[in-house]
Amino acid sequence: MSSYEDYTRVARHYDRTRQAVGVEIVLGCLARGPSPLHEAVVLDAGCGTGSYSRAVLGHVGRVEAVDGSPDMLRVAWEKMAAEHDAGLVGFHEGDITAPPFEDATFDGAMVNQVLHHLGDDPDDGFPAHRAVLAQMGRVLKPGGVLVVNTSSQQQLRHGYWYYDLIPGAAAAVRSRFAPLGALVHLLGEVGMDYSGRFAALDAVIQGEAYFDARGPLREEWRDGDSTWSLLSPPALERALTRVGELDERGRLEGYLHHHDASRPDFGQVTFLLAFRPPRPG
Repeated sequence: MSSYEDYTRVARHYDRTRQAVGVEIVLGCLARGPSPLHEAVVLDAGCGTGSYSRAVLGHVGRVEAVDGSPDMLRVAWEKMAAEHDAGLVGFHEGDITAPPFEDATFDGAMVNQVLHHLGDDPDDGFPAHRAVLAQMGRVLKPGGVLVVNTSSQQQLRHGYWYYDLIPGAAAAVRSRFAPLGALVHLLGEVGMDYSGRFAALDAVIQGEAYFDARGPLREEWRDGDSTWSLLSPPALERALTRVGELDERGRLEGYLHHHDASRPDFGQVTFLLAFRPPRPG
C-alpha cells in the first residue's frame, strides 16, 4: 500500500491533534453483525495509532489491528499494551489489500479514514479501493459487518476551515477520496450488500485543536491532517505567511469562523455500512 505521508515522523505526535470520532456509529453498526457485540471479533484495517481499536475495546470481544507502518503500530501497542497482554487486541504489520487472515474470520471490520492513502487511480475506477473492499468481504463471516469511515466531496469542500489556505492541496486530496456513490458501486462489485450511510455532523476529527487558528503554524498540528503533506515547500510557506499576516491584523479568528461556517451543515466524516451476504438457506 502506498501513501503520501512520512509515518515515521508523523507517528510521534499524531494523537495530539487527532481522535476517533463517530465511535457510537461504529459500535451501532458492529452490533448488527452475526455475533453479540461483546463477543464480536473485529478487524481494524489501517489502524494507525489505534485510536478506533482502543475506542471499541470493552464493547467488543477482540480486535485485530493491522497497519503498514511499524511506527504507527508501535504507538498503538504502547497505548494498549495491557489489553494486548490480556488477549483483547492483536497487532499485525501488513498491507490491507492483502490482510493476513483466513476467510470468514471476523464478525466485523472497520476501515477508518484510510482509503484515500492508497495512492489509487480514480481514472481507472479506484482499483486499490476495490481490492481493500474485496478483502474485507473475504475475511468477514457471512452476515459480517463492514464500516467504512470516509469523507464526502461536500465535507471535503466545506468541513475544514484551513483548506482555504491550501487550495491546491485540498483539491489534490479530494481526488484521492472516492465519491460516496463510487464507493457504494464498488461495494456492490465485490459482493457486499450496502445498507446505508451516516454523517457525523458534530464530529471534528482534530478535536479542540481544530479550533486553534494558529495551529497551522505548528508542524505537529499540521500532522493531524495529511492534506498538509501534499504541499510543496513554497506553497506551505505561502500558507504560513498568510496565517501570520491575518494574525498580525487581528483577523485570524474571524477568518476561521467565516470559513468554518458551513461545517456544521455537512460534518467532516461519513460512515458507510455494508454486510457480507449470509449463506443461502
